[in-house]
Amino acid sequence: MSGNDKNILEVRDLTIHYFVDKTVVKAVNGISFALAQGESLGLVGETGAGKTTTALGIMRLVPNPPGRIVGGSLLYKGEDLCKKSEEEMRKIRGHEISMIFQDPMTALNPVLTVGDQIAEVIGLHRKITRKEALRKAMEMMEMVGIEGERCHEYPHQFSGGMQQRIVIAIALACNPSLLLADEPTTALDVTIQEQVLHLIETLKKRFGTSLLLITHDLGVVAEVCDRVGIVYAGNIVEYGTLEHIYNHTSHPYTQGLFGSIPNFDKKVHRLKPIAGLMPDPANLPDGCVFAARCPEAKEACRRGAIPNVEIAPGHFVRCLNFACRGE
Repeated sequence: MSGNDKNILEVRDLTIHYFVDKTVVKAVNGISFALAQGESLGLVGETGAGKTTTALGIMRLVPNPPGRIVGGSLLYKGEDLCKKSEEEMRKIRGHEISMIFQDPMTALNPVLTVGDQIAEVIGLHRKITRKEALRKAMEMMEMVGIEGERCHEYPHQFSGGMQQRIVIAIALACNPSLLLADEPTTALDVTIQEQVLHLIETLKKRFGTSLLLITHDLGVVAEVCDRVGIVYAGNIVEYGTLEHIYNHTSHPYTQGLFGSIPNFDKKVHRLKPIAGLMPDPANLPDGCVFAARCPEAKEACRRGAIPNVEIAPGHFVRCLNFACRGE
């Protein structure tokens, strides 16, 4: 997870808290990862793990109040986004870094035509006329598989899958270097999911865009990602290449995730859900945050900091069992 000159994004010890009344909700707790130019990284985990908050942190869109980035750095092309002013971030958002939000129905403005919404992003970052921006918007619609002539229609006149394509067109309208996709296929049926994933992958290759994909679906990750980070209770517990995570699954939580999904290559009578619930982010336990649900937990796991161990080149596991094996 160390940085180098080829990385377009380096997230280092990112910590984000929400301050609600007298309670501190520790949503993200020291997350670190790197993303190279043109690479795809998937962040996988249960609902409430901190994946979306991490993406909002990168965009500097964590609602304040009650949320705030309280630690770490976000190096984009070598510059720390945490030190940028809001005016500087507005120039970056939608232009160099874009985000596909989870629900297209809430991401789109219902009282503006889809063409105007795409053109607005283009006009904001490029010195062109409204007519030229609208023509570019029509080109983007064609690129995502929608007839450009429909640019004068409103979001409610499109299906869920078409709305998601429009959201993708908005996100890619200015050819961003980095695309954050937050559960881009969750609200879609299976056949439309496949089309949207193929579209994202095709456009990513066409523009040379780096992709940070946020999802709970391991199947989606296998289809589009080069690297994977398994997120639990605000931190990455396992990180590596697709090969590492899928063929050399190591952390007990990652093993539990794979054990809870159907496998058509094996005869399984009953799936194995992970027992228990994720800890309350307002009251995180000492030691390993997964210890209460872990079948391999020892007393030592419940106290002190848990080291992040590199068990193979580029394959990291945050688990005391692996730390003990290396001693």
